[in-house]
Amino acid sequence: MDRLRIGTLGAARITSSALIKPARQTPEVMVAAVAARDPERARRFAAKHRIRRVHTSYQALIDDPAIDAIYNPLPNSLHAQWTLRAIEAGKHVLCEKPFTANATEAADVAAAAAASGLVVMEAFTTATTPSPAGCRKWWRGDRAAPLSGSRTLLPAAPLLRHPLLLRPGRRGHHGRGLLRDQLAADARPGEPEVLSARARLHSPDVDRAMAASFRFAGGVLGRMTASMWSGQVLRLDAKAVGDRGVMRVFNYVSPQFYNRLTVAADSYTRRERVSGEPTYTYQLRAFAGAVRHGDPVLTTPEDAVANMAVIDAVYQAAGLSPRGV
Repeated sequence: MDRLRIGTLGAARITSSALIKPARQTPEVMVAAVAARDPERARRFAAKHRIRRVHTSYQALIDDPAIDAIYNPLPNSLHAQWTLRAIEAGKHVLCEKPFTANATEAADVAAAAAASGLVVMEAFTTATTPSPAGCRKWWRGDRAAPLSGSRTLLPAAPLLRHPLLLRPGRRGHHGRGLLRDQLAADARPGEPEVLSARARLHSPDVDRAMAASFRFAGGVLGRMTASMWSGQVLRLDAKAVGDRGVMRVFNYVSPQFYNRLTVAADSYTRRERVSGEPTYTYQLRAFAGAVRHGDPVLTTPEDAVANMAVIDAVYQAAGLSPRGV
């Protein structure tokens, strides 16, 4: 395989940041085709980004023998359906978060992926970028563990609202990984029990904000607040509390713009900033490495099943049904 040829399903806004621009910085990858429900939109997208092949349907793109892998940024409710079809066609898949609408769908996709031997990866930049990795290294190096508590705060500024995210059937886009986005993902001892959850609704059964609390094995407690429609200024904060110290991180989601890591342990405080490329570049490079060189898949379908089970439990604790049910 000379270069990994990726086709994108749809011309979603995220595609430019998550695929087109990173591909320009990743020589072993090329965006080779696009398909959209509106063929004219697909043609405009292809012309803008110099994509040679345009398909008039998602299935036509998936069936294209000149495509090695599929990028799936479709609405959440369509993730499972089109990831499964891509797997059936023998294509590797990079699927945007959330991996599926619920844990049952995630299990179906995970089973198909395991049987196929293909690389199927959920698009979680926090698993591939230096800032979260640096946090985990600091946590262990400063011996602030064992973990005793954590908090993640993800309120979004009003300008980040997107109408598609607040329509029935696409609800709760902030739930795209409310635990996997936590700072202490590698430090936490297993999957948590959901203790409580509270949702704020945009319309019936469509949540615009969520707060939840968790308990992990050993009694470790966690708390998460997230919003896609907030009156607050944008905040992307996380805190992990250990028996002998506290670690705080600002903007682990897009650390290339600005970030700050602070560890206070054993009577001293250490601060650092992590520099590097855009998070999506690391992600695409990791996906290409898994496909081309057999590198480990950093966000597996099995991880997604566990993640979606917790998200389903959060919705149920908030008095809502899981998505897609």
